Amino acid sequence: MLGEIIRWVVELVADMGYWGIVAMMFLESSFFPFPSEVAMIPAGYLAAKGEMNIYAAIACGIIGSLLGSLLNYYLAVTLGRKALLRFGHYVFFTEETMQKVENYFARHGHISTFSGRLIPVVRQYISLPAGLARMPLGIFCFFTSFGAGLWVTVLTLLGYFLGQNEEALKPYLVSATAIALIFVALLVAIYWVVYKKRNKRRHGNG
Repeated sequence: MLGEIIRWVVELVADMGYWGIVAMMFLESSFFPFPSEVAMIPAGYLAAKGEMNIYAAIACGIIGSLLGSLLNYYLAVTLGRKALLRFGHYVFFTEETMQKVENYFARHGHISTFSGRLIPVVRQYISLPAGLARMPLGIFCFFTSFGAGLWVTVLTLLGYFLGQNEEALKPYLVSATAIALIFVALLVAIYWVVYKKRNKRRHGNG
């Protein structure tokens, strides 16, 4: 049964092609939570078989992630917090989730749009507090693409090297996520140290 489901997913990605990857990753990054593993791991597997170009698949994954994030960003800018919460329950988005991503954004600032891409739940909705805070669009796109690129690349390479055996993928996926989170924690720590030093220098000069 499991093997049939996996084969069906792989065939679906193959049939939809690169535009399908963009569409699925758009959904994954927007108000419609969709597991990115469903799109990118089969894409990596298909690349290993020579049916897709791995670089094109990764690029499509990043583009879809950025487009979905931009949708959330502009929804936040246009509608505001109250409207997002009022309509959010239709897609299982709660005030508790909003509070979680707002707290995360408040703690980490701009870089949270990068690091948040690697954290479940936060990954889908970190664009909302960025939009509410009117984060500069260029910085938002840069950090979002960077974070999405790392996650998409990890998933695609997993599919490429490990194929479609889900049982074999699970432990590696957990390990890859853990390594990515450690890497992000180091980047956040470096960012925070640099930020504090700049602030101290600025206040000292002032």
